[in-house]
Amino acid sequence: MKVFLDTNVLISAFTTRGLSVDLYRLLLSEHEPMTGSVNLLEFKDVLERKFRAPARDIKFAVQRLKELTIIELPEDLPAVHVRDPDDLSVLACAIAGEAELLVTGDRDLLTVRAKLPLWIVSPRVCWEFLRAGGSISS
Repeated sequence: MKVFLDTNVLISAFTTRGLSVDLYRLLLSEHEPMTGSVNLLEFKDVLERKFRAPARDIKFAVQRLKELTIIELPEDLPAVHVRDPDDLSVLACAIAGEAELLVTGDRDLLTVRAKLPLWIVSPRVCWEFLRAGGSISS
C-alpha cells in the first residue's frame, strides 16, 4: 500500500519512541512509504530550529528519508480549502504520488472533507488499520 507521511509523523518517528516509530518501521517493511520534497525541507528545518539537532544527526536522518519514495511538488495544487496554504503542497504531493493513505497529525488536514483520491488518517488510525490487515479496494 502506498502511504504518504506528513512531516509531523516523520519528526515523531525520528525523535520519539512509540507509535510513530513503530508505524514507520511497519511501513518500511511491508508497504511503500513516501513523502514529499517539501516535507524533507520542513523536516530538516524543524530538526535544526526546534530540536537544535546536530548537523551530523540531521544529515543521517535526511539520508534515511531519501530511501523513501520522494514526490516532487507538482505545479497544480488541489482545489481544496485549507487554513494553512502549506497544507496544499502536502496534499498535492500525496495525490501526485498516488498515495492511498496520507498519515498526519495535522488537525486541519484530518478535517478536510473534500473528495480526495486518498484517505487522510492519524498515525493511530493508520497503525490500527494496517495491523488489522486493512486494504483499500477500488
